[in-house]
Amino acid sequence: MASRRRVLLKVIILGDSGVGKTSLMNQFVNRKFSNQYKATIGADFLTKEVQIDDRLFTLQIWDTAGQERFQSLGVAFYRGADCCVLVNDVNVMKSFENLNNWREEFLIQASPSDPENFPFVVLGNKTDVDGGKSRVVSEKKAKAWCASKGNIPYFETSAKEGFNVDAAFECIAKNALKNEPEEEVYLPDTIDVAGARQQRSTGCEC
Repeated sequence: MASRRRVLLKVIILGDSGVGKTSLMNQFVNRKFSNQYKATIGADFLTKEVQIDDRLFTLQIWDTAGQERFQSLGVAFYRGADCCVLVNDVNVMKSFENLNNWREEFLIQASPSDPENFPFVVLGNKTDVDGGKSRVVSEKKAKAWCASKGNIPYFETSAKEGFNVDAAFECIAKNALKNEPEEEVYLPDTIDVAGARQQRSTGCEC
């Protein structure tokens, strides 16, 4: 039975609208990138099985909309998160400056039990734009900010080219796993409700 245990790791991706959150998620899960930009309304999530140290885990990646008017939707989406990914566009300084707001927003909405040690990962996305000529957020600046917030892991990524996306999500999964308590957090194949065997003849298994 133990071999069938599937630990569910919930990951939230936050950042300003247009920084590439959905594209990063799609590149990692589906190996796809679309040049057509479509704002995410509310929230969406994808799942992918990942293997860490010979164990299988289900990574549930939540993509919440960057527009401020959707931020009030936050609480239900943030609660129970095991890791939070903060994304900025290296070509847009404002998206970098807003990382702190997103981090604070997450800690307020999710209210993790140990906010000081809650795992975050920062992704500086869109490194491919103009061959890197239009970037305004240096790697040094981003790493300095991450260091000041408790040494948050930092990755530079290109969702379009798939650059560093797998490495980033491997780190995200490992950090989420460290935060996941060991007790009874798995997805059983069936839910054994008291008396369920007697009720099965009715055809109702909900």
